[in-house]
Amino acid sequence: MRFRGLTVGWALTGSHHTVPHVFPVMERLRAEGAEIIPILSQTLATTATRHGDPETWYRRVVETTGHQPLTTIPEVEPFGPNRTLDVLAVVPCTGNTLAKLASAVNDTAVTMAVKAQLRNGRPVVLGITTNDALGLNAVNLGRLLNVKNVYFVPFGQDDPLAKPNSLVAHLDLVPETVEAALAGRQLQPLLRGWPAGER
Repeated sequence: MRFRGLTVGWALTGSHHTVPHVFPVMERLRAEGAEIIPILSQTLATTATRHGDPETWYRRVVETTGHQPLTTIPEVEPFGPNRTLDVLAVVPCTGNTLAKLASAVNDTAVTMAVKAQLRNGRPVVLGITTNDALGLNAVNLGRLLNVKNVYFVPFGQDDPLAKPNSLVAHLDLVPETVEAALAGRQLQPLLRGWPAGER
């Protein structure tokens, strides 16, 4: 099992339509030996949408990881001094979270966890899903592509005609991206297309 003995932080942010697709990937990592420490953004922990409600997400996270999710800055701040995580995955990573990370804004459990992880020189994996990655958020994407210890799940335009600025990570590549990040390298190719009808 390639992730045996590893502690993986997994932060979920408010891309509500993507969240259901993340749980099978978390299960894959756990099946390969990883201990997963879940973190929920404030949006995901408090906002009900047509895709699900906070109670549903909370229950699914506990069922999938075996841990109660962390939701506050004080709960994740010890990640820094305690060097808790081998790798931190922020999947899905919204445009809002992307912008905060690129601007060093630290006001949520997720951004605090990233700050703590980077403080320790340990890898952070971002699985972006945002409608403005090639719009106003392009500058933030560019900044983070050049930050040491930040790695991206390969992504592509999921609907280039209807949503030309949208980029979505290929969730099936999260395990391979995590494995590469632990070895200090970006999984390539980074830019990948979407088969017709996949989304």
